[in-house]
Amino acid sequence: MSVKVSVDAIKALREKTSASLNDVRKALESSGGNEAKALQLLRERGAAIAEKRQGKAAGDGRIESYVHHDGKLAVLVEVNCETDFVARTPDFGQFCKDAALQVAAMSPKYVRAEDAPAGADAETVKGQALLAQPFVKDPGTTVGELLNALVAKTGEKVVVRRFARFAVGEAA
Repeated sequence: MSVKVSVDAIKALREKTSASLNDVRKALESSGGNEAKALQLLRERGAAIAEKRQGKAAGDGRIESYVHHDGKLAVLVEVNCETDFVARTPDFGQFCKDAALQVAAMSPKYVRAEDAPAGADAETVKGQALLAQPFVKDPGTTVGELLNALVAKTGEKVVVRRFARFAVGEAA
């Protein structure tokens, strides 16, 4: 049974998630107006869309850079999507900037935990995997959840392909 939800509740959740108005309304109605449950429903929907898009080729995208104000730290991140249309959207650009900032701040070693060498300690690897890390701007969300939200919003496969982090005086 769905419940009628207020326009203010829909606006508030949409600002937090950037999901479509229709998706936000449906999630709030399905959750009986409970924002936390609606947020979880939206995350699950994003993960399901991402799973469905896995077979698609992500041959477009952009490379984003971040250079720290003192010039002693720099990051390059390659994020791919299916079309140049999505690659030019503000949401895609913002995700790329956020991913570069995350790499600069948290020094991940791998994009995904699966990229780590076999036999590595699972808990250590989780902290070193970009997509598993809590997002620096919102520790309640992982970078992977941000990626899934972008996939849900754009309807395209989006992947962080690779990154490079350079710091003055840091060993290679």
